[in-house]
Amino acid sequence: VAAGGTALDPQVVAQLLVRRHSDPLDRLTPREREVLELMAGGRSNSGVAAELVVSESAVAKHINSIFTKLDLPKADADHRRVLAVLRFLGVATA
Repeated sequence: VAAGGTALDPQVVAQLLVRRHSDPLDRLTPREREVLELMAGGRSNSGVAAELVVSESAVAKHINSIFTKLDLPKADADHRRVLAVLRFLGVATA
């Protein structure tokens, strides 16, 4: 510090890192983000599979992982696919 450097409290650094990862979208892998982007573009599971050249079962696994990482549990009153896309698009939901 005396030589012109800086010092950061370890707790401050830890809080900055926690905030950076507070967005559930940051939890997604690059492939999951691709799948979600295609979902947001209106693609069905078979459309996503064709675009990414993977099986429909692989797409279903990615989508289930997306739901988990975005904290979207199964619920009769909600459509998780729509909620995931809305979150991806940054649209606030109730």
